[in-house]
Amino acid sequence: MQLDLNLLTALNALLEEGSVAGAADRLHLSAPAMSRTLGRIRRATGDQILVRTGRTMTPTPRALALRDEVHSLVQRAHDVLSPDHALDLGTLERTFTLQCHDAVTTAIGPGLLAAIESRAPGVTLRLLGEAPVDTGDLRRGRVDLEIGGTEPDLPEINFEALGHDHLVAAVRPQHPLTRGELNVDRYAQARHITVSRRGRPQDAVDDALTARGLHRRVVVAAPTSAAALHLVRHSDLVVAVPERMCRPTVTALGLRTLAIPLDLAPARVNHAWHHRYDTDKAHTWLRAQVREQLQAICEPTEQ
Repeated sequence: MQLDLNLLTALNALLEEGSVAGAADRLHLSAPAMSRTLGRIRRATGDQILVRTGRTMTPTPRALALRDEVHSLVQRAHDVLSPDHALDLGTLERTFTLQCHDAVTTAIGPGLLAAIESRAPGVTLRLLGEAPVDTGDLRRGRVDLEIGGTEPDLPEINFEALGHDHLVAAVRPQHPLTRGELNVDRYAQARHITVSRRGRPQDAVDDALTARGLHRRVVVAAPTSAAALHLVRHSDLVVAVPERMCRPTVTALGLRTLAIPLDLAPARVNHAWHHRYDTDKAHTWLRAQVREQLQAICEPTEQ
């Protein structure tokens, strides 16, 4: 029996993308060519692999069982057929796309850029803000590294917890809350702004206040912490932000931070990547640079 091992690469792309069009785009093929390849895979495996459900395609139980093994085989074949050269940062030319909260970009951006420019001058960074809705960009390879507070739930996405940060209340120096003791009642009675990429007016602060039988007035929801802090600078609004991550902007704007009189969980900081990059030397080096910058800012991860 003669096997076309190119079918493994195609099968891996189909299982990761979950669509013929997505797999075709990744492998630089036309959609009809990818459809024909799927037909060959179906004949070889005796299984439908992907079945249409409405406008999307769903993997069969056999496909789900094969997914990790297929990826491992493709990765091993790539490793076998690729020359094992040591990573030469001086000649490395590559563009990495990072997606993260704007506070993270502000906090680690200067140090990360300095490290890359001094060690790998041929590397270019694309720094993207958080999208208003969840995307599959990490899975599709459009984003190399995602930095945020959530743990990915897809089996093909790996992540590493790098630390955590605590929320503080940021206000302008002349804000009434800066005078006298800040208790939970005074905090709840203030006018607030939330930071939400989706424009949500409620967050963990509201949950903590509700548990105390209190309610706050949220005047506006801002898409980024930088926008929220600029609004705070020119008003008597209060915003809860990660203390260490937002310190550069808070300092630059001349704002003050106050301890929030509530029991709030720390904001965790993770970075996540697709497991296709597990053994990629350049990507591994990038993760090390990001890890170094974040761990220098964050508090150690609580075990």
